[in-house]
Amino acid sequence: MFRPLEIFIGLRYTRAKRRNHFISFISLISMLGIALGVTVLITVISVMNGFEKELRERILGVVSHATVQAVGKPLQEWQQVGDLVRQYEGVTGIAPFIHAEGMLSQGAIVSGTLIRGILPSQEGEVSQLGDKMLAGTLDNLQAGEFGIILGKDLALSMRAGMGDRVTLITPQASVTAVGVLPRLKRFTVVGVFEIGMYEYDSALALLHIEDASRLFRLDGGVTGVRIKMDDMFAAPKLTRQLLNELPIGYSASDWTRQHANFFRAVQMEKTVMFVILFLIVAVAAFNIVSTLVMMVTDKESDIAILRTLGASPGSIMGIFIVQGALIGVIGTLLGTIGGVVLALNVETLVPAIEKLFSIQFLAAEVYYISDLPSDMRIADVIQISSVALTISFIATLYPAWRASRTQPAEALRYE
Repeated sequence: MFRPLEIFIGLRYTRAKRRNHFISFISLISMLGIALGVTVLITVISVMNGFEKELRERILGVVSHATVQAVGKPLQEWQQVGDLVRQYEGVTGIAPFIHAEGMLSQGAIVSGTLIRGILPSQEGEVSQLGDKMLAGTLDNLQAGEFGIILGKDLALSMRAGMGDRVTLITPQASVTAVGVLPRLKRFTVVGVFEIGMYEYDSALALLHIEDASRLFRLDGGVTGVRIKMDDMFAAPKLTRQLLNELPIGYSASDWTRQHANFFRAVQMEKTVMFVILFLIVAVAAFNIVSTLVMMVTDKESDIAILRTLGASPGSIMGIFIVQGALIGVIGTLLGTIGGVVLALNVETLVPAIEKLFSIQFLAAEVYYISDLPSDMRIADVIQISSVALTISFIATLYPAWRASRTQPAEALRYE
C-alpha cells in the first residue's frame, strides 16, 4: 500500500528505538497527560451536566413551569384564569396553589416551614409530588379534615409520623380579650414525601387548598395558578403572551425568572471548570513542543541527508507534524475512551468508593443533591476531543518549522 513519504518516515521515527531515552519518556508523559486531561474533562463536564439536569428536574418537580397571580391580593376567579391559560398551545396542565409561611410545633420541637395549599385532584397535572410519596397519597388531603403532608426531613426533625398531630402557627394574629394571639391550628399528618432536594424535604408542608384558604383568611381565594407545559423551555414565551393579554392586576412568571440566578451560576461553574481543566490538556499538549525540539536536535544528521537527497523543507516539516500529531491522536483517543467509560459508570463507582472507605462526598444537609449524577453528551465529547487534537496539532508547528530550517552543510560538518 502506497504511503506518502512524510507519513512513512514520521511513523517510522515514532516506532523506532531512540538513542536518547529521555525523549521517549517525555513523549510518553505528553501522551498520558493528554489522555488524563481529556478523561477528566469529559467526566467532570458530564457530572456537571448531570447536576444541572437533575437539579432542573427536581426543582421543576415541585416548582411549576409558569405561574399566574393577582397583584397584591388573592386570586378569586382562578377557574376562569385556568380555562384561559389552557387555550394556549403547549399547556398540558394547570392547578391552583396557595403559598404561605408558618411554624410547626410538636411538644418542645419547633420548625419554620413553607406552606403550600394544593388541590389534590389537579396537583398531578403540574408537579411530581404524587409520585414522590413515601407514605400516604395526596388524596389523603380532604377539605375540612385538616390533614398535612410533610417532607421527609421535616417529618424527621419534628419526630412526626403517620397519624401524629402537629400544630401550625401562622403569621396572622387573632385579637382576643386577653390581647393579640397568633393563629394556631392542629393538623394530622396524613403523608410524607421525598423530592430528593433537602431544601424542599426539610421545609415544605402540603395542605388542602380549602383548609389553607380558611387558615390564612383568603376568603376562598388562592395565591395563583401553576402551569405545566410540554416544553419547559417554551415557558418564557408563554409568560410574555400572558402578560400582553391578561387584564391589569395580573402578573405572570416562569421558572427561568424564579431560578435565573441559580441556573446561571451552574452554567458559569461549568464554563469555568471547562477552562480550568482544559489547561491540563494544554500543558500536556505543549510537552509535545519539547519532545519534538529534542527530536529535531537528535535527528539533525538524518534531516540533512534527506535534504541532500531532495526532500523539500515542506516534507521535513510534514514528517515532524506527523510524529507530533500521532502523540496527540493516541493521547486524545485514550482519553476519550477513558472519559466515556468513566462518565457512564460514575454513578456506580462513587457509591462503591463511599461504601469502601465509609465516607460521603455530598452530604444531604449541605448540598442540593446527595448523589453524583452523570449526563454524558456526545456533543461535549466531540468538542473536547476536537479541541485537544487542535491544540496538539498547533504544538507541533514550531518544532516542525525549526526542523525544516535545518541547513545540511551545518548539520553534517562534524559527522
